[in-house]
Amino acid sequence: MSLSMYQASVPAFLRMLTSLGTILEKAEAFATDRKIDPEVLLNWRLAPDMFPLVRQVQIAADFAKGTTARLAGVEVPKYDDNEKSFAELRARIAKTVKFVEGLKPQAIDGSEERDITLTVGGQEMRFKGQAYLVHFALPNFYFHATTAYAILRRCGVELGKRDFMGIV
Repeated sequence: MSLSMYQASVPAFLRMLTSLGTILEKAEAFATDRKIDPEVLLNWRLAPDMFPLVRQVQIAADFAKGTTARLAGVEVPKYDDNEKSFAELRARIAKTVKFVEGLKPQAIDGSEERDITLTVGGQEMRFKGQAYLVHFALPNFYFHATTAYAILRRCGVELGKRDFMGIV
């Protein structure tokens, strides 16, 4: 039995986006309970040259919507990167989930050989669909979702692997 491009992408994005939304709820409650300005957590970084939490979440959502749109051969939705609160980040995630859920399996399946061209850091990158998903999009998506989780753990939010995996 083979794994389709839809099965390899959409369920993974949806599960992690859902758990990321839940993690953000816990982070907001943590900040409220301890009377911490939410901006402290939203702007926290693991290292000076890394993006803060808010940008990590934005990029994770961007990879979910961008990857599925490119594989389906549809236009990638454009979002303003102007979230400044946990509620706004959760709304971005919800909007992304709705978009990804709206893509039908037949739109993504068969995209293994679809030509995907991106510009990253001013440099053009070319992929076939399967290589794009497996070797570029999913690793980047998980990197940013994991970094968001790690930032919140570093700030003291009580999260565990089950929170990250979405099996709480």
